Amino acid sequence: MEQNAYKIVYKNGQGEVIEKKSRFIAHVFPIATEEDALQHIEELKKQYWDARHNCYAYVLGEKQQLQRFSDDGEPSGTAGKPILEVLLGEDIHNTLVVVTRYFGGTLLGTGGLVRAYSAATKSGLENAVITERRKGRKIQLKTDYNGLGKIQYVMGEMDIPVLDITYTDVVAIIAVLPNEVYHAFKKKLTEATAGKGLWEEEEEEPVEYIRMEKEIVEIVKTE
Repeated sequence: MEQNAYKIVYKNGQGEVIEKKSRFIAHVFPIATEEDALQHIEELKKQYWDARHNCYAYVLGEKQQLQRFSDDGEPSGTAGKPILEVLLGEDIHNTLVVVTRYFGGTLLGTGGLVRAYSAATKSGLENAVITERRKGRKIQLKTDYNGLGKIQYVMGEMDIPVLDITYTDVVAIIAVLPNEVYHAFKKKLTEATAGKGLWEEEEEEPVEYIRMEKEIVEIVKTE
C-alpha cells in the first residue's frame, strides 16, 4: 500500500556532544538529490579542514531507496552506520547528516564511538525542523454564492488547505486535497451542496506538499 506521507527535514539543524574531550558536531540538511548531499559534504570538509573525521550518512527517496554512509577513517561500522541507523530509526527521508569529530586525545573504543556518533546525530535532528511531505491532489471547485458557505464548512471540518478563492459571477476555489480523504471529501461535498458544488476533475493535478501550522509552504507537481 502506497504511503500518503513521509517525514523529512524542512530546515537545517546542528547539534554537538562532547565525549572524553572529543567534540562531535552534527550538521543536518534536507536534500533532494545525491549531488546536494555531496556538495554539503565537500563544503563541510573545507570548513572543518582541521578536524580528524567528517563522517556522514544520507537517505533519499520516498522508500529510502538510496542509502549511503562513510566512516571517514574511523573504525569500520562505528560512525557512518550509526548515523544512518538513527535516520532509519526515526524514519526520516531525503536527509543528510555529517558529524565532524575533533579528537580529544582519548580513545573511545568501538562502543563509545557508536554512542557518540548516534548521540550527535540525535542532537542535530532535535535542532532541525522536521515535518511531513504529504501526497494529495490540487483541485478546483466552482459554486454559486449560496453553496460557498457549505463548501467552506466541509473544508474546515476536514481540514482541507485552501490555496486561492476567486469571486466573479461564480466562486472558484483552488485547494489541496490529501489523498487519504479524497473520496470522503467528494462524498461530503456532494451531500452538502446537493450536487451543485462543481468539481472540475479534468483540472486535478497530483502533487506533494509541505504544510506548517495550517499553511502550505511548498507544493510540487508529481507524475
